[in-house]
Amino acid sequence: MRKTMRRRTQIAAVLCMLAAGLMVLAGSAMAAPAEKYLHVNVEDPAKGGSVNVNVPLSMAEKILPAINQHDLHDGKVSIHNAEMNGVDVRALLDAVRTAPDNEFVTVKDKDADVRVAKANGNIIVHVIDKKSKEQKVDVTVPLRVVDALFSTAKNDELDVAAALRALSDAGDVLLVTVQDSSEKVRVWVDSRNTQD
Repeated sequence: MRKTMRRRTQIAAVLCMLAAGLMVLAGSAMAAPAEKYLHVNVEDPAKGGSVNVNVPLSMAEKILPAINQHDLHDGKVSIHNAEMNGVDVRALLDAVRTAPDNEFVTVKDKDADVRVAKANGNIIVHVIDKKSKEQKVDVTVPLRVVDALFSTAKNDELDVAAALRALSDAGDVLLVTVQDSSEKVRVWVDSRNTQD
């Protein structure tokens, strides 16, 4: 009887250790996020062509600092003071970040419709250019990505590499769509390595 009890205790201990090991392995698997990919799709049926780009964000983050041309250097983009027109962008972004979800600007006239809003942690911009054959531009950027752009950069820079890191944590997101009479452009991030 004692042998049976001791055997059951040993089996229970082994099963507990096995379960604990499986929980650690499962936790490690869950803790490792899936690679995120930046996708760009450009379709131009009028010219009979298309372009597809599928780049892992981790790869883009490593390549970006290697490109040093014009205003892009070390993963950052320089912004000239003239382009800021005396606006404290960091203060403006802090005001938007702390404001409740809202439609901040809506403009409708004969040439264009423009909408700027904040919803679910995203900055959203919709533009319809009525003069240019109903060209449409939709931009959705998670605020955490905007914050990353300004996080470590100097006042006259945007940290694009930091924004890529933030994008990898932002989940699946459609960032940009542009459509006009002949061309359609989409930019998005997800965990699939293809556009299928």
